[in-house]
Amino acid sequence: MATGGAEGGPKRRRESSRSCLDRAGVLTMLAARCDFTAPAGGRGGRGGRVMAAVWQQVLAVDARYNAYRTPTFPQFRTQYIRRRSQLLRENAKAGHPPALRRQYLRLRGQLLGQRYGPLSEPGSARAYSNSIVRSSRTTLDRMEDFEDDPRALGARGHRRSVSRGSYQLQAQMNRAVYEDRPPGSVVPTSAAEASRAMAGDTSLSENYAFAGMYHVFDQHVDEAVPRVRFANDDRHRLACCSLDGSISLCQLVPAPPTVLRVLRGHTRGVSDFAWSLSNDILVSTSLDATMRIWASDDGRCIREIPDPDGAELLCCTFQPVNNNLTVVGNAKQNLHVVNISTGKKVKGGSSKLTGRVLALSFDAPGRLLWAGDDRGSVFSFLFDMATGKLTKAKRLVVHEGSPVTSISARSWVSREARDPSLLINACLNKLLLYRVVDNEGTLQLKRSFPIEQSSHPVRSIFCPLMSFRQGACVVTGSEDMCVHFFDVERAAKAAVNKLQGHSAPVLDVSFNCDESLLASSDASGMVIVWRREQK
Repeated sequence: MATGGAEGGPKRRRESSRSCLDRAGVLTMLAARCDFTAPAGGRGGRGGRVMAAVWQQVLAVDARYNAYRTPTFPQFRTQYIRRRSQLLRENAKAGHPPALRRQYLRLRGQLLGQRYGPLSEPGSARAYSNSIVRSSRTTLDRMEDFEDDPRALGARGHRRSVSRGSYQLQAQMNRAVYEDRPPGSVVPTSAAEASRAMAGDTSLSENYAFAGMYHVFDQHVDEAVPRVRFANDDRHRLACCSLDGSISLCQLVPAPPTVLRVLRGHTRGVSDFAWSLSNDILVSTSLDATMRIWASDDGRCIREIPDPDGAELLCCTFQPVNNNLTVVGNAKQNLHVVNISTGKKVKGGSSKLTGRVLALSFDAPGRLLWAGDDRGSVFSFLFDMATGKLTKAKRLVVHEGSPVTSISARSWVSREARDPSLLINACLNKLLLYRVVDNEGTLQLKRSFPIEQSSHPVRSIFCPLMSFRQGACVVTGSEDMCVHFFDVERAAKAAVNKLQGHSAPVLDVSFNCDESLLASSDASGMVIVWRREQK
């Protein structure tokens, strides 16, 4: 179980860590000089796929620790993991013995673990997840392994899971880590130094003070932009989808910010999209009853997949452990797990809700899925890592007849809020924060915050760096045309900040990885990028 790891520790631990870093460097160098330069060979058959899968796990280990490298230079981290991905993909074609590859995987994981400590919660140092990074080819290849040998994927998936215990035990461990520290000290996590270096050691109000608008994108004016998202672990790459049927990929640096390309192909409005964890593919859902897979580097459509029910598709999310699985929700009240490399739904991966499926969110290990519908219900599902099967677990009626428009999951909100939590928007004029009380996804209301939302599909997010500060902040859109910030641990006057500038209801918000920029989109098609004040 990962509860954050130790940032400090005895002197012996630090000396041991330095030694481990040296050993890890030697191991990496040897791999680069020997394994990665091996002559390319065939990869046909089950054996080739197994060998390739081992290298995908090596990349996953590197990616999960990548946030701890060069905390003040995220560009280097991005370049590093891309280069690692390229080398590993090339090496996957070579005919090295599987046992040797697995031994390398174990050694690298052990050394990185000793150097940086146990893995902290993916997503606590970024907006979504830094746990696993894959290339688009790796993603599309890996699902073929899933179908050929689901038991093998199950084993791999379990090894990659962050948490193995129940939610009660996870919360208890989170509390124990915190309570062992002196009063006023930071939470001992491996990523704390990186987070504080990016966010600064200031109060929540100071951290979420914004200097004004950095840029305004208006290429989708007159049609709503229901979704805006920064790329994973990226400061300056942004995407947004529109009801005009297109998706825009934008670059904020170098100045001036530009629209790199517009992805066209859907014949009706695009309702939702998601970045893969390596950012080289996107999946989108549309009211035209199709989902599309896009290559982000050149904008080409890799695959078009019709909805199994022929219904409008309203939301989508990647399975966090295996990006070859995407979950989609449609207007016929159905939820489907889809293999994006074959275009087929997974056997046993479908379920029916009580209304149109509007919102989806996985927990970090990918074993629990929550889905919200337009009749006010939130369902939890157990996700079988070996088969992709969904098992309905719990149902919560947030408010009968009030559509649930957004769900965000977080395993550890802050050092004060140490329980796994769910952030929910429903058309109640409230933003709701729930505590996850067991490993079946049972929810218990913790508190609510006043916003204006009665009819629009407003979304909210946890702030990516909140885990390493006093307090914890969430951000939400609102029908009052403002972006609202709330401290989830402040008993009175929870409002931290409010950004004004939109001329229509704000539908979605997204932070970049270091919280220096915030993007918000509205019902008139405007996307505003806000710049945080530098202290």
